Amino acid sequence: MLPIAVAAVSVVALAPAASAADKGHQHGRYTPGASGVGDPYFPLEGNGGYDALHYSLDLGYDPDYDQLDGTVTLTARATQNLSSFNLDLSGMDVEQVTVDRRRADYKRRGQELTITPRKGLRKGSVFTAVVEYGGVPQTIVGSPIVFGSPYGFLHTPDGAFVGGEPNGPSTWFPVNDHPSDKATYDYTLTVPQGLKAVANGRLLSHRSSVASFSRRSAQTRAEVFKWREDSPMASYLTTIDVGKWEVKQGRTPGGVPNYTFVDPVLLANQPDAVDFFFNTTSEVTDGLAKIYGKYPFSSTGAIADDAQFNGQPLGFSLETQSKPVYSAVRSVGTIVHELAHQWFGDSVSPRQWDDIWLNESFATWVTWHWNEVHGGSSAAAQARATYAARPFPDRPGRPFWSVVLGDPQRDTMFNDRVYNGGAIMIQMLREKIGDEDFFAVLRTWLARHKDRNADTAQFIALTEQISGQDLDAFFKDWLFSAIKPEIQ
Repeated sequence: MLPIAVAAVSVVALAPAASAADKGHQHGRYTPGASGVGDPYFPLEGNGGYDALHYSLDLGYDPDYDQLDGTVTLTARATQNLSSFNLDLSGMDVEQVTVDRRRADYKRRGQELTITPRKGLRKGSVFTAVVEYGGVPQTIVGSPIVFGSPYGFLHTPDGAFVGGEPNGPSTWFPVNDHPSDKATYDYTLTVPQGLKAVANGRLLSHRSSVASFSRRSAQTRAEVFKWREDSPMASYLTTIDVGKWEVKQGRTPGGVPNYTFVDPVLLANQPDAVDFFFNTTSEVTDGLAKIYGKYPFSSTGAIADDAQFNGQPLGFSLETQSKPVYSAVRSVGTIVHELAHQWFGDSVSPRQWDDIWLNESFATWVTWHWNEVHGGSSAAAQARATYAARPFPDRPGRPFWSVVLGDPQRDTMFNDRVYNGGAIMIQMLREKIGDEDFFAVLRTWLARHKDRNADTAQFIALTEQISGQDLDAFFKDWLFSAIKPEIQ
């Protein structure tokens, strides 16, 4: 993510009372899963007691009414003996829940959808939960986390544009909404005729059909698109985008499938926008793979929309997995940043949100390094210019060095210190341990934790192991202190 810029309901399904807590004692006591994973920044995000394996999202979206109706099937493995478990869902109306094909009780409280199956779920068992729901997804507005910029599910004149980091996914589908529980995804997206729908991963099929949209009195002609993301994905990286797209599909010179979608409105000011996004994405995808290791996913691409909120253009881009989303035509540097995230943040995701520097600092530094190897200023020069431009103490109302990089706090987790300040630190680390060890650290980090989560302590340990240096003082100053460390 680049930093440019519910009402609670309570419902109980009409299903027989659960007896999970009273049965199965021969296998141990059945207890509820936790209503959060304990993230210090988002205590209620995510849920305990199970590991999400796969989501199948069968969604119909009708832009004329901003109505989203869907059936989400979660396949998960119980990590304890479960009497009940939670999903995150803000707003929307739940119509029915089943677990392993049997009606289940459910209740709503805030963003928590608590599901109680008829029978306890034994630890280690794989189960399926199906949630039928619908409503108008609500855009998140006014959050200091992203400087007040609207995010999540954004309603556009011709459809929808979804950028969910950090906690937007639960506004449009029920999910274990924390990066620590990655899963694979299938999407079946039904939209009115004349529109196209794009999501993460590869396109499996597209067909014309007739569909019933809940706010319309009769069936209407529709288009159905099936997409699949077959690599584990953190929930905040999910996206569905609906509109009248100009599409270019092909492969990068290195052979990676490339799906590029551009809002035709953007062509008025930049007629070559489709080729610009397609060609730049291809070049950067292949170029970064030569430095950091094989591109980690089965496809790459770009989704560029004329995204506005209340008539005001939105100023963000986001590294949604396999196809970053851009709210307008963006620079080459922005495309490099978002594609760098496919390695740093998407393939290797933070264990908790206080590890966010592992995403943003690296994506920023990778952009500096891209400039260096493509004839621009060196990363060393860019780091020093950025360092010199940030006075210490901070200017009033302009926090930078006062934000602790390794624990930036929730409302300042996307502060410039996490981007440029962290990139300075990475360049200083490069100079301290030398290029050979530095790039060995990055490639090993990405290979070792591919499709998984990792944290700051693991990165420090790997760096010290490969470099053979004691780096405690270095990381204490740069990661865990609100100071401006000295540089040469």
